[in-house]
Amino acid sequence: MIIKSTFKPAWWLKNQHLQTIYPALFRNITPHPDIWRERLVTPDHDFIDIDFCGKGEQPLVIMFHGLTGSSGSGYIKGLQIALLKQGFRSAVLNFRGCSGQSNDLARCYHSGDTEDIQFVFQHIRQREPDAALAVVGFSLGGNALLKWLGEQSDNVKLFAASAVSVPFVLSECATKLDSGFSMVYRKNLIDELKDYMRIKQTHLEKKGKQEEVSKIKQCGDMSKIKSFWQYDDQVVAKLHGFSGVNDYYQKSSSRQFLKTITVPTLLIQASDDPFMSDEVMPQELDLSAHITLEITESGGHVGFVSGRNPLKPEYWLDQRIPEFLEQQLNAYPLK
Repeated sequence: MIIKSTFKPAWWLKNQHLQTIYPALFRNITPHPDIWRERLVTPDHDFIDIDFCGKGEQPLVIMFHGLTGSSGSGYIKGLQIALLKQGFRSAVLNFRGCSGQSNDLARCYHSGDTEDIQFVFQHIRQREPDAALAVVGFSLGGNALLKWLGEQSDNVKLFAASAVSVPFVLSECATKLDSGFSMVYRKNLIDELKDYMRIKQTHLEKKGKQEEVSKIKQCGDMSKIKSFWQYDDQVVAKLHGFSGVNDYYQKSSSRQFLKTITVPTLLIQASDDPFMSDEVMPQELDLSAHITLEITESGGHVGFVSGRNPLKPEYWLDQRIPEFLEQQLNAYPLK
């Protein structure tokens, strides 16, 4: 089902780029949520860090951040606070190398990597077999989440899912970021990814992991990379077993997995998202009967800032997502 959203952007942030940039640069999270961290050793002898908020037996929402993000991203912390107020616990998976410490393998994370999502889900489900669980993902994390939900279909027990600003067709999004003002986002993200790889290589060298270091070196000189087409072909595809960028984009784009999702799922997309083109947006025939695609006219990329007072911006996602989760929880058979 596709519905038109009632979201109204702040009058002082009507531009798609202002909606995208303002919360990324200026959002002030107060008070900071009380977080505790758990480190898990992965089957391939690496580690991932999960940051939990809230204790007890309340429903738990597992969250996934976007590219170059972390559990410290403003949209993550803001939603954690909003969920806690509504009686939900939350757990944020920091993708590999995103928790403030480089991971111990050349392997990174990418838009189609669902292994760690499955690993974390199984870990939490085994520890809390009867807990009411939901999942929420943003941007890259939303794409990986939807791919995982489609792959698992009926094999996961969740009361709800939500994904925001998802790059459903990776090739289209990579091309969109090669034009206009979107190139500013591309440059910043590519620069951050290069730093991520440089810091990781130094970390692995200090640990004496020469085999892992050699895998990074085999990716070649990254200094001249300017586009996602180049980065994903030279780095992501080589490090994660794809034959090339087209193979990576084809296998990892989430739109093809939407039809097999059986969990009640809310997708939130802005028509003016500067990371997307019209070709990215799913159509009715792409969606399973369990999916609601809510389209806003504005909102940018993981923006959705509303409110009349510039001194008191309102972050609509922190209202809309808990509202949806509450609705689905009330309809969910807990036992």
